[in-house]
Amino acid sequence: MSLRILAVDDSRTIRDMLKLALGQAGFTPQVAEDGLHGLEVLEDMVDEGAPPDAIITDINMPRMDGFGFIDAVRAKDEHRAVPILVLSTESAAELKARARTSGATGWIVKPFDPVKLVKAINMVAGKGAA
Repeated sequence: MSLRILAVDDSRTIRDMLKLALGQAGFTPQVAEDGLHGLEVLEDMVDEGAPPDAIITDINMPRMDGFGFIDAVRAKDEHRAVPILVLSTESAAELKARARTSGATGWIVKPFDPVKLVKAINMVAGKGAA
């Protein structure tokens, strides 16, 4: 069964790169352009009976940033166990700690290596190494 991945990033280029990399890895990607849109797509996925197996989110986004998005996802019981990977150009320890406190599972710095991203998703989604 293909892992369903929700990727949230305000950069169209990054969203396109994620869709390509995730699709080539055999995953089923859904994308959103910011945290608010991410919450809408997440609920659509749940309503369709295909909730995400993992979520990837940027931090710096308009309307709702990644921290707000993570907090909103974790506020709902049905989403508490979904792994969330932060994909950001930021790498400061205090931001990583804040993300962990909010409920992020891991942190990947952009630009990302598609092979390492796939391995990280497989690890956090319980599928072992790629």
